[in-house]
Amino acid sequence: MSVALKFKIATESWEFNQINKLNYETFVEEIGQHNPNSGRKLVDKFHNENDYIVCINNHDLLGMLAVRNSRPFSLDGKLDDLDSYLPMHRSVCEVRLLVVKKGHRYTHLLGGLVQETVKYCLNHGYDLAVISGILEQQKLYRHMGFVPFGPVVGTADVRFQPMYLTPESYSRSKASLRRPVSELASSKKAVLMPGPVEINSDVYRVFGMRAVSHRSEEFLEIHKDTKRLLSRLVNSKHLEIFMGSGTLANDVIAGQLSLNSGRGLVLANGEFGERLIDCAVRFGLKFETLALDWGEAFDAADVKKILNDNSDIKWLWAVHCETSTGMLNDMAVLKDICSERGILLCLDCVSSIGNTHVDLKDVYLASAVSGKGLCSLSGLSMVFYTDEVVPPSRSLPRYLDLGVYAEKDGVPFTVCSNLVYALHTALKQMDITEKLQQICELSAWLRRKLCKCGLDILVSAEQGCPAAITICVPDRLNSENIGRKMANKGYLLSYRSEYLLKRNWIQICLMGETSGMKERLGSLLTNMEQLFS
Repeated sequence: MSVALKFKIATESWEFNQINKLNYETFVEEIGQHNPNSGRKLVDKFHNENDYIVCINNHDLLGMLAVRNSRPFSLDGKLDDLDSYLPMHRSVCEVRLLVVKKGHRYTHLLGGLVQETVKYCLNHGYDLAVISGILEQQKLYRHMGFVPFGPVVGTADVRFQPMYLTPESYSRSKASLRRPVSELASSKKAVLMPGPVEINSDVYRVFGMRAVSHRSEEFLEIHKDTKRLLSRLVNSKHLEIFMGSGTLANDVIAGQLSLNSGRGLVLANGEFGERLIDCAVRFGLKFETLALDWGEAFDAADVKKILNDNSDIKWLWAVHCETSTGMLNDMAVLKDICSERGILLCLDCVSSIGNTHVDLKDVYLASAVSGKGLCSLSGLSMVFYTDEVVPPSRSLPRYLDLGVYAEKDGVPFTVCSNLVYALHTALKQMDITEKLQQICELSAWLRRKLCKCGLDILVSAEQGCPAAITICVPDRLNSENIGRKMANKGYLLSYRSEYLLKRNWIQICLMGETSGMKERLGSLLTNMEQLFS
């Protein structure tokens, strides 16, 4: 009689109950690694950090393993200087508690668990997994693609061989014949983060083409047209493109402000406003601050009072869309205040451009990035500017000197042609009017549904950016657990940032491609309602 096996991430209470029972049967009664107890259940010490990949048949759990990414790993305690044994990698996780129930210990089931592990790692950005493999089962582990490293660890009773698994080692294994790695990465994930975002397949295709020289006529023409498309998108006279993140673009702005002898005012009502303050401090700028609680809107009267009391303030720097809260600070009000007083307005527009209407006319300096609302890959940033910039200054690092870029027609240093071509493709395909309308409609619909579910949204629709919705998780629940469970169900929300974890917040962002999103959001809401109930 054939057995219908189902491989999945454990989410149900009965699954966790059977996990604890199988743990006990294996690591207490069979291996003797832990002491017996009357309840005949063993809850792993990292239970709250684990994601369990399980194999079930109806309501019978036949096998499992646990994955976690928090250091120190259990192997860190068994092997000194663990990282020195590992191959080059970007992100590593640990696989533990690999168990198959007696009577079902055959390669097909174990191979399915390993295949699901590879799929899990690909979908969560891990390119290396480490495990303590039981020494007597080395042939089986190698068959699955695991590679041994370092000395044997453990005790005289239970010995383990440290091993690792990569997509490449799995591809070379016999187990991969069931389904190649190229087919394992899920294409059904709903990416609802501020970055990376949903990206059109044409953008990926262009990014994967052969690179060209940043000095070639072909590249310079595309680079020039990319700048033209960007300028038209936000109504800006000039801009320069940099290799780096939004932080780099803001450092460039700080560098330009350091050439201005006047004092400034920096506004902060979230993480990224506070980062502007830190940036200004690091450049030795002289400035006042207006710092509010996160998610609180600025009052124009308070801003005007500071400016009236400090007549030597010559510039004002603020975040347009405060990503950490979803607050959309009022650009029109800031423009009016600065225009009345002849003050230079600088804005961090990293999360607003492409996600809400942005008009940079009369804005002195503004930062942006290639990802997020522009629907391309991360790696490029840009600074928009209204007036001609001053010539290159020896008081600034060359890489951060806007004048150096302006003097060299925007390409003074090496630029990755693949990133520029990808951004150019994304911009040419973008219908900004249609995209903003879709975001607004989706956001309004989503907010209504979230409120019906009884969820607390930090910033109101009137004050928020439609593309970023921050949810305050009730104290009885844990935002990290909610985020991980939603990721396992195929919904990638923003929850891992330190500032979100600290406040028990999660975010749903609508910054990428929006086609077909409403159907996925409907399913998302159903799953969230279950988790929050």
